[in-house]
Amino acid sequence: TTKDLVCEAYFARSTDLLQRTATILGKAEDAGKYADLLANIRKAFRDEFVTPNGRLVSDTQTAYSLALAFDLLPQSERAAAARRLAADVNKFKHITTGFLGTPVICHVLSDFGYENEAFMLLNRKDYPSWLYPITKGATTIWERWDGQKPDGTFQDAGMNSFNHYAYGAIGDWLYRVVAGIEIDPNQPGYKHILIQPHPGGGLTSASASVNTMYGKVVSAWSIEEHKMTLRVEVPPNTTATIKLPRAKLENVTESGKPLQAAGISGVAQVDSQAVVNVGSGTYQFMYPL
Repeated sequence: TTKDLVCEAYFARSTDLLQRTATILGKAEDAGKYADLLANIRKAFRDEFVTPNGRLVSDTQTAYSLALAFDLLPQSERAAAARRLAADVNKFKHITTGFLGTPVICHVLSDFGYENEAFMLLNRKDYPSWLYPITKGATTIWERWDGQKPDGTFQDAGMNSFNHYAYGAIGDWLYRVVAGIEIDPNQPGYKHILIQPHPGGGLTSASASVNTMYGKVVSAWSIEEHKMTLRVEVPPNTTATIKLPRAKLENVTESGKPLQAAGISGVAQVDSQAVVNVGSGTYQFMYPL
């Protein structure tokens, strides 16, 4: 992937974070300055790296992942770019990203409806993949996809850490998408929590927790005999919106009781999801898929 494209994409990402931070802190002048800069960066990115037909000059998983994750493409071109990304993943049947594309690729695939491709990358055991090192006895994330090669030999010790952060970014996707613990950008710091699990990839259960300034947030789901069970812990002085996938409100129970009988009034059916708003406490939802 062209280094200039990667640099411009992360320049946009950094500026976007500063603009949003300034807005939250009430620094209107700074927020306006960074908003103007971000608009200029996005225009420069499109002028330099996007063809009139919406293709990127670097036709790679990293390029499309960054462009989509950091909102660098016009709305009219985003679906086509996501299709190109998914097609590339299906062509290779494995991840081809490095340190700078890996953190966002599964998020982008999920966001644009390609969860099967994201789970395919997660579950792959052959090199290159996250599970390949586990087949070689790894208990940590490696600096290289093949720090220990299939033939048992090792890469150059000068760049072959066996305890390295970058590819561990898949953990972010596991927490935020698979387990479904997500922050609300309009109420940061877990004051309002989004719980929106995404079962898939043959997984039958997932459990995750995050220690916040208010206490522990927990999302733990399991599937057995086509029934979904989701346990959620919402810490004191916070609220949560819980999205139950593939659920109908009338079939959902909380601790064995229908939702209204359980005292939960903030409910809605949104497409194939049952949406429940709750305060602090521990909840156990169950329903047929």
